[in-house]
Amino acid sequence: MVNKVKAIVITGYGTNCENEMAQACRLGGADQVDIAHVSELLHGEYRLDDYQFLNLPGGFLDGDDLGAGQAGAHRFRHASIIGTDEKLQDQLLRFINDGKLILGVCNGFQLMVKMGLLPGFANCYTDRQVSLTYNDSSRFEDRWVNLAVDSDSPCVFTKGLSHLYYPIRHGEGKFVTKDEATMDQILDNKLVALRYTDPSTLEPTTEYPFNPNGSPGGIAGICDPSGRLFGLMPHPEAFLHRVNHPRWTREELPDEGQGVALFRNAVDFIRKNL
Repeated sequence: MVNKVKAIVITGYGTNCENEMAQACRLGGADQVDIAHVSELLHGEYRLDDYQFLNLPGGFLDGDDLGAGQAGAHRFRHASIIGTDEKLQDQLLRFINDGKLILGVCNGFQLMVKMGLLPGFANCYTDRQVSLTYNDSSRFEDRWVNLAVDSDSPCVFTKGLSHLYYPIRHGEGKFVTKDEATMDQILDNKLVALRYTDPSTLEPTTEYPFNPNGSPGGIAGICDPSGRLFGLMPHPEAFLHRVNHPRWTREELPDEGQGVALFRNAVDFIRKNL
């Protein structure tokens, strides 16, 4: 059992949500939270081996050139640690094999699927089988959405939660798979942890604007079969306090925002299992 929960938040090349994500880790109970530029990882100034919780925040990695997260994924897969034969991907795969946690939000989710970290069938984290593509609306969407948690999902981050309200802000958030068999496997293994819902029924929906991008079945976030790797398009780190809520002056709300719960679940899991 770990004595000190250490979280690392990766930034650089267009990331813009690293400070909010680091604060979410702190509010969730992490003892140490470091923000590291990708170049600092590549120069060996930070090593993933020293942490238990990896956070990939939102933003516009490399200007979304070649597609959201595509260039960043290439960097993670092929860039070597300066002065060594070790690739950054080697550290990442060792991190996963050691039973640690990864959370990717928005651009971080796009990065995870482009690297092949999700859905992670049969412990394979290098085979790209799904993607996130342009919204059906053909425009950037910036709005708050209602979300339903699948209690049958193995996702560590959503345990004990049911319905959430988070903001989204993306132009490429529609979840797609390479074929129907891949989608069937995701559904059969309960890997869809989070779905967009109609606020009047709280049921999953494909109706715009409640589903802002047209993802089939309202898919807003998926995990790997272990539940330790989780990617989602909505931004939990953008709702850490009641004043982040768009109606905070008109509704009675608890001081703590709903986004903290995902990070607290992650920290609690690390304390109990690593």
